[in-house]
This record gives sequence, structure tokens and C-alpha cells, in this order.
Amino acid sequence: MVAAWRREAPQLDVEPLEVLSRVARLARHLDRLRRDAFAAHELETWEFDVLAALRRAGSPHELSPGQLLVETLVASGTMTNRVDRLAGRGLVERRPDPADRRSVRVRLTAAGSAVVDAALADLVEAEHRMLDVLGREERRALATLLRRVSAPFER
Repeated sequence: MVAAWRREAPQLDVEPLEVLSRVARLARHLDRLRRDAFAAHELETWEFDVLAALRRAGSPHELSPGQLLVETLVASGTMTNRVDRLAGRGLVERRPDPADRRSVRVRLTAAGSAVVDAALADLVEAEHRMLDVLGREERRALATLLRRVSAPFER
């Protein structure tokens, strides 16, 4: 693809395509891998993202809706709908915020914890297989480089 663009648009420096087109294609493969890992546990990607944010929060595995927004990068109305759906499945529960009775906290249930842990185990196994073409040092170097490229977007 890059060679074709160099031939067809020689006035452009298409070097970024050598990296970023591969990143984009790899992201598509990763999305498919994630969907498959989560589907085995009857989860959508967005469900895993919310449950995983709660699980990573540490005991008692709860966050405010605002904290969930920051963790999952979605809008407020979207998060309300997502929490409603997860609560309907018994994977999370809303609890009054002890510090502010007008607010709620979203807490991972035992069922939610079990499903997110199982899905994470399958995901990590699949991701290890995906990265098996690289040695440990190569993976570390790639992670460092990708962190540098993505840092300006994470601020």
C-alpha cells in the first residue's frame, strides 16, 4: 500500500502510513479478538469496559458515575443507560453515596466480578497469542513507543 501511494502521490511523504496504517489494521484485529473473548462470556465490549473499570478500582469495586465516565470515555447519558443495563443483568448495583445522599455509587456484584475476571483471563490469553511473534524485550520496546505516541491524546 505504501509503495503504491509513493508511486501515485510522489509529492507526499507517506512515511506515517508505514506505522499508522499497520496500527489501524492491528486495531481491527484486536477489536475482533476482544469481541470473541467477551462473547464467550455473553458480554459486549462496552459491558466489559464498565465492569473492568469497577474491578480495577479495588475493593469495594465501586465508582461514582462521573468516575466511570472518565474511565470509559463516554458521555453522561450513555453511562446512565449502560449502568441501567448492567444493573438489570445483576452485574452491578447502585448504592447511595455515604458522603453525599444525593449521589450514587456503582458497585460490581459478585456475578459481575466473576464474569469480568473470566473474560479478562480469556482476553489476556488471546492477547498473549497475538504478541507471541515478539520477544519480551520487543514487547517492552513496542509498549514504550506506543505510550509515547499516545501520550498527547491521553492528557
